[in-house]
Amino acid sequence: MPDRIRTRFLVIGSGIAGLQSAWRASDHGDVVVMTKRTLKDSATAYAQGGIAAALGAGDSPDLHKSDTLAAGAALCDAAAVEVLVAEGPERVRELASAGARFDTDERGKFTLGREAAHSRKRIVHAKGDQTGAEVARALIHRVTERENIEVLETARALDLIVDKGRCVGVRANVAGKAVEIIADATILATGGCGQLYRHTTNPLVATGDGYAIAHRAGARLADMEFVQFHPTALETVENPLALISEAVRGEGAVLLNERGTRFMRTRHKLAELAPRDIVAREIFREQMAGSRVYLDARKLRRTFAKRFPGILRLCLARGIDPRRDLIPVTPAAHYMMGGIITDLAGRSTLDRLYACGEVSRTGVHGANRLASNSLLEGLVFAERVARDAVNQPRLPRVPRRGDWRATPLRDRGAAQVAAEDIRRIMWEHVGISRDASGLRLAKRALEQIRARLTPGATEELNMVDTALLIAQAALKRRESRGGHYRSDFPKPSTAWKGRHLEW
Repeated sequence: MPDRIRTRFLVIGSGIAGLQSAWRASDHGDVVVMTKRTLKDSATAYAQGGIAAALGAGDSPDLHKSDTLAAGAALCDAAAVEVLVAEGPERVRELASAGARFDTDERGKFTLGREAAHSRKRIVHAKGDQTGAEVARALIHRVTERENIEVLETARALDLIVDKGRCVGVRANVAGKAVEIIADATILATGGCGQLYRHTTNPLVATGDGYAIAHRAGARLADMEFVQFHPTALETVENPLALISEAVRGEGAVLLNERGTRFMRTRHKLAELAPRDIVAREIFREQMAGSRVYLDARKLRRTFAKRFPGILRLCLARGIDPRRDLIPVTPAAHYMMGGIITDLAGRSTLDRLYACGEVSRTGVHGANRLASNSLLEGLVFAERVARDAVNQPRLPRVPRRGDWRATPLRDRGAAQVAAEDIRRIMWEHVGISRDASGLRLAKRALEQIRARLTPGATEELNMVDTALLIAQAALKRRESRGGHYRSDFPKPSTAWKGRHLEW
């Protein structure tokens, strides 16, 4: 492995956004793809529900747009949503043509499901509940078959290289070796930050790296207070928690407390199909009152195995048969709506730096992501990133290699303690329900953790930097909106309508 690599396009991350942008950019030049572990380690592979797109009879991009804007609680960028819903159907068809095996009927038309806050059946899925894994498989195949795409696994991005106000690549630790990768266009597709929380559905690699390194390099971020908690993760002691897809409730499963009461009927007109933030908060309320919460899918016993084979397997492996038993569930950190500010081409505020997927803040999600819009956003905006990045001219000059080394982690035990402390603090004080005193406490504690980090704790540094961005934004937004709930300011405020916090 050389200590410096020169490439036309650098993609950091291997989820749907990273793979799609790498595949499409490779038509126009050589690409290096970096991934922290392997190509298969991403949140995309965990996605069960599907991809939302207006493909069915009686549906339209305008209806999809209306549902997205309603879920976003007056913080969506309407132009970005228009792009998402207008270009989404074609991106899904292209992905199917590229080899993704989506579920279809006997006529070859997509079998469409419905999820919370969607007014129509518009969720494309694969093998029932294994959409993300199938999408990842198809895109990994496309990427690995291209001779001009080099994949670097076990490659950790440490910091972006900024030269005269523009991003020219990244300093990285590649299998323990210090490597600089110089690129004409750098694309951050590093995913989310669910691992900042004690309970999460995100894979172990989702430690907020992209937000932190972009912020340290001077790129602007926004909407970091808006973290979405999935209402129904399978309640176990695992990390990450297994997800019980929204689609199960879409097919008719209901939520019960320990007394057997279907409590959502009295909490929202859409009951179990209310927006995710509301369902998660109501489950959390039941838990705070001392009750466990269960998903009752027994009415689906005849169709469960066919519709949700993956969920059935993961439940059976844990001694639960959802065709007979209640499924214990808990909210868990699931998705970040905020991130690196981008325009409609995926350009960040730092020249030659792009962002797409969960790490970006395109504006399509606002304060609360509509179910199954995340994979769609990854496809649509990764395509736009690739199309724009090919127009970047070659760097007029390449900066000299810096004098630095990849510092080995000297105290793994201390780093693990720091990570667990971050997860505990974020869950207790910057989670589903927040208030000023808890947020101030969290901010002080996170600053203390940062001060005690030992050399080489690069992942923990990214965790604490991203956690601080979330806590600071949550403290400043003195209202409740979408995924951000303040018990001391429990209602939306007109003073905050349409206002974004930038960092």
